[in-house]
Parts: sequence; C-alpha cells; structure tokens
Amino acid sequence: MSSAIQEVESLLRRELGRVIVGADSSIRALIIALVARGHVLVQGVPGLGKTLLAKTLARTLGGEFKRIQGTPDLMPSDIIGVHVFDESKRGFVFRPGPLFADVVLVDEINRAGPKTQSALLEAMEERQVSVEREAFPLPADFLVLATQNPREFEGTYPLPESQLDRFMLRIDVDYPERAAEVEILARYGGMLTAMQTTLESVGTLEPALLKLAREEADRIHVSEALTSYVLDLARASREHARLSLGLSTRGALSLLKAARITAGLRGSDFVAPDDVKEAAVWVMAHRLVLTPEAALEGLTDLQVVRNLLADTAVPR
Repeated sequence: MSSAIQEVESLLRRELGRVIVGADSSIRALIIALVARGHVLVQGVPGLGKTLLAKTLARTLGGEFKRIQGTPDLMPSDIIGVHVFDESKRGFVFRPGPLFADVVLVDEINRAGPKTQSALLEAMEERQVSVEREAFPLPADFLVLATQNPREFEGTYPLPESQLDRFMLRIDVDYPERAAEVEILARYGGMLTAMQTTLESVGTLEPALLKLAREEADRIHVSEALTSYVLDLARASREHARLSLGLSTRGALSLLKAARITAGLRGSDFVAPDDVKEAAVWVMAHRLVLTPEAALEGLTDLQVVRNLLADTAVPR
C-alpha cells in the first residue's frame, strides 16, 4: 500500500506529465518543496519551460494563482498592495496586491530591483506583509515559485544571500534529452493552442491528501547520526577554502526536511544518508557563495556540493 507522500508524487507526476516532458528530476524536487511548504527558485537559460513548469504546478494545486513579471521599474507596492481612499467608507482601505495568493509565480525575479526583491523577504519567511505599521497575513499554503536566467547580466540584479536563503530549493533546468525534445516538438510544434489546451486539462491535487502527506513527513524518523551528518555538511561548507559563505542554520533545517520527504518518497519511515545526499544538491547549492578566485577558475556551486558530499564522512 502506497503512502500519502507517494500518492502525491504519483498524482503530480501524472498531471505535470500532461504538459511537461523530460523533467523527472525537477518534478521530484517540486514535490519535496510542496510537501515541506518551501519556496522554489527555478534557474536556467531562456526557452526551457521554467515558466510553464511553474504555471502547471500552480494549476495542480488549485487555489488562487497570481503572476508577477520582474522588471526594473517594478515597485514594492505593485506586489504588496496599497491603501486607497474609499468614498463609501470615507477612509483609506488596503487593496491587496498579487502577493496575496496561494501560489505566486515571480517570473525573472532577478530583473526586479533590490527594493522590490526585499519586499518578498518578510512574505517568504513569515507569510505576512507589513504595510503602514499593520501586518496582513498571507494564505496558509502561500508558495513562491521564482524563475531566473543565470547567464544574462544586463538589466538584472543578483539576488542577495538573504533572499536566496529563503528559497528551500533551487532547481537547475538544463536542455532536455534528444528523445524528450523530439516529443516536445511533436506535441506542441503544430498547433499554437495545443499547449494552452493541454494546460487546461491538468487536474488538481486534493488538499486533504497533501495535508496527510505533510503529517506523514513529520513522523519520519531522523536518527542522531543523520542529524550530525547534516551538521557536518553545514560545518564543512562554512570551513571550505573555496567558499566565502557556507550553509546557514536555516539551510540545514531545510536539508533535514527535504531528506525526510525524500525518505517518504521511497516508502521508508526513517531517513538514510542517501536521502540527505539526494536532497543536498537542490538545497545547498544556491546558498553557497564562491570566493572570487574559485569563480574565476570556473568552479560552480554544484561542483562544490558534490565535493562536500564526497569528502564528508557518512554515518553507518
């Protein structure tokens, strides 16, 4: 008998697979973030379906979906909302912005200015926004899906470390395999409305099933040895000669949560070292800051994560 976490995976793979082709690893990472209530940064060059992946996931979740397009002139009030004068009430009332939704897609987040990026910090961490000394709660299942192109620098503003640390996972979308690309061209190459028609056919995930999956994840056992392993990885990253910034405590917590759900996806009621290793690539890489020398030599954050996993002793 499959667990609730495995049922969530089966359903999402089926529904996302109606639209998305050849993105098994990305879909697995999205499932982990969804069960853990974590925000997701989707990174890759243009034209690989990052936005489509986010839109399709939002459709499977149901609820209210809003999209924010990152532009240099985007202001915090454009996403949070503003107070406007209401004639009938003879006073100012708050008009919520697109941030007040269950699923928010921030497309090309690194094109928004630092001030607007900072407006997301409180929302992503505390699930509320403060306007005019008043706090407004966001939906309970508030989820941010953001996309960015890492290779385009003109007109972009790199995300600060505090912003990156609030994303539970980063998914790196690469070019699809040839067989997958052939299927994409065959499926969407003929009719302009084919993609939209397919997107509209995507089913939704039952909130009760997602709630069960989250409760199930909380019950998955983590031994002291596995907790120490996560902390050893965090310590190793902080002391790494090629890094100027290592894994934060928030990052270590995210890694532990992700490992729990990874264990649940394979039907286990306890976390194993391989679960931590699988989750580490998504959880750790975007939180690490390379030294200038390492960056000039062409070293990447993903390579550093793999080196850390290879060099850190695994508990028996």
